[in-house]
Amino acid sequence: MPNTPFDLARPQARTTSVVFASPHSGRQYPPSFLQQAVLDARQIRSSEDAFVDLLFADVPEYGAPLLTANAPRAYLDLNRGPDEFDPALIEGVRRAAPNPRIASGLGVIPRVVANGRQIYRGKLTLAEAHQRISGYWRPYHDQLQALLDESINIFDQAILIDCHSMPHEALENVGPPGAPRPQIVLGDRFGATAAGPIVEQIEAAFGAAGLRVARNMPFAGAFITQHYGRPARRQHAVQIEIDRALYMDERTLEPSADFDSFKQLLQGVIAEIVAIGQPDTQKVAAE
Repeated sequence: MPNTPFDLARPQARTTSVVFASPHSGRQYPPSFLQQAVLDARQIRSSEDAFVDLLFADVPEYGAPLLTANAPRAYLDLNRGPDEFDPALIEGVRRAAPNPRIASGLGVIPRVVANGRQIYRGKLTLAEAHQRISGYWRPYHDQLQALLDESINIFDQAILIDCHSMPHEALENVGPPGAPRPQIVLGDRFGATAAGPIVEQIEAAFGAAGLRVARNMPFAGAFITQHYGRPARRQHAVQIEIDRALYMDERTLEPSADFDSFKQLLQGVIAEIVAIGQPDTQKVAAE
């Protein structure tokens, strides 16, 4: 099993209300899970937001905490609600109201990985499903909420940056035919989970780095942004999706030759996003 549900890298001193988190870059695959799976080691990693935690590893140097999951997405999806159980996978689960994520095999314990490939030979027990929730889902989310509460207590607001990556092919049909495809997609549930000026500043930070940015299409955010985004309570959540082709080889699941240069490019973006949540910046914005 993963040694711990998550890793938390804290800055020497918190200077910003911004919290960075990576829920899908975990790559500690339990041997018992691999024995249950019908996929090989590369196939089972196809849903992983590979190396996103490494891209953002320097966040604490800018005064913000970084929370990263250790359990892989194929084992447990932290961007789903704890009750999104799939009756086609888990014994004893009753069919509930229609849920397109569960129907497609992408509940909190996924039945499939990318391209709809089945993970398991048979079903899982309900006891095992609950064990994964109590052992990994709840500790991660408890820690995430604690970090956001800390931000509100210190800075009177919290800004969650939920860090993800997306397959390059997911962008093929985004935008007009022949137009350059976005490289970054920001998700705020169409304005519901973060104040407009915050999202605008995040978009400007990526744009200043020379990256093409879109909002909410094809990814608007799922459970995490929906659950934690409470602008009326000064708790904001924005999902960031990065085109994997910018930094990795999707076929081999290895960092590409561009990895280090892209990580360096992100440093300026991180610095600008962190500044959004610094007290001096907040005061100027309010004025």
